Amino acid sequence: MKSKILILFAVLFINQLSVKAQTDERAKEIVRKAQDITLGINSSSTMTMNIIRPEWNRSVTMQSWSMGTDYYIIYVTAPARDKGQVFLKREKNMWNWMPRIGRMIKIPPSMMMSSWMGSDFNNDELMKENSLVVDYTHKIVGEETIDGYACYKIELLPLPQAPVVWSKVFLWISKEHDFALRSELYGKNDELVNLQLSSEIKMMDGRLLPSKMVMEPVQKPGHQTVLLIEKIKFNDPKISAKMFSQQMMKQIRPNQ
Repeated sequence: MKSKILILFAVLFINQLSVKAQTDERAKEIVRKAQDITLGINSSSTMTMNIIRPEWNRSVTMQSWSMGTDYYIIYVTAPARDKGQVFLKREKNMWNWMPRIGRMIKIPPSMMMSSWMGSDFNNDELMKENSLVVDYTHKIVGEETIDGYACYKIELLPLPQAPVVWSKVFLWISKEHDFALRSELYGKNDELVNLQLSSEIKMMDGRLLPSKMVMEPVQKPGHQTVLLIEKIKFNDPKISAKMFSQQMMKQIRPNQ
């Protein structure tokens, strides 16, 4: 009788582990879809980034080209002092070409969390790093409605030894459309550091997507960065792997 009870408990325990694994995998797949929906295989976009501070505002316009999460180029088109700067991400490496001084700089991993061009986004976020999928565990912890969209609330916790700075991340992802509408990023002491809100949902090249993203460092009142996607094209036939090289960084030009 005792052995039968032990076997029953063992079966129940294994079933619970199986259900948890399936739930975690489902949450991970939801996060992966939320990332993939904004990228596509070959995508290009035109964006404006407005950096807002209590004392000043600054706008940066840019064009970008990407192949998934491993290959990404940003070409800065304005302001004049930054025009022509190019940022390249190739797998886990990142470079910055500054034509005004003729310098190519390799950005080390230690600087991936540094501010990108003085904004509230960091190099890691602007260059489409795959970290949220590969460096965290994933768990659906609730369901909420944001701006009329039913969303999964997903908790992400870093894997042991993962090279990340966030101790915890929460994502709110639309059940029907797969895009993220809210992100909360927590620091080492589990304090909320950054809040990202996405809105102004539009049909862009056949996909329903947020066209406005606002990043707010919650401990810095009056600070925020607004990223506006003005145009995006998926499965762009002009994009190929040869674009994503240091040589092409010096040659690439914005679309007219």
